Amino acid sequence: MSKVLPDLLYTKTHEWVKVEGDVATVGITDYAQHNLGSIVYLEATEAGESVKQFQQFGVVESVKAASDLMSPVSGVVLEVNQEAIDSPELINTDSYETWIIKVKLSDAKELANLLNPEAYQTECK
Repeated sequence: MSKVLPDLLYTKTHEWVKVEGDVATVGITDYAQHNLGSIVYLEATEAGESVKQFQQFGVVESVKAASDLMSPVSGVVLEVNQEAIDSPELINTDSYETWIIKVKLSDAKELANLLNPEAYQTECK
């Protein structure tokens, strides 16, 4: 069973989000990295760009497959984790420590559209 952290929210497309105030930190789940296998490439929207909930903000590629990254929230990208872009294999080491983007939330009500940890675990079965 993949690791699911209790203090995060999740998407059906296997992204996680941690909200602190009006800043959302976004990454991919343990389930996603496990199913992708060895991650070799990561691309993300630039800082200053807008993202929309459930719309693409990047791409992750592994030796097995490529997958679009979908934003769990809408807002403006504050920061991109350059270390993860330069060394995408870090996601395989710890997918919850290796975030991809930080977003200034434009609509906190959207968080209600995300899955809590229990619902996400059910989704992964």
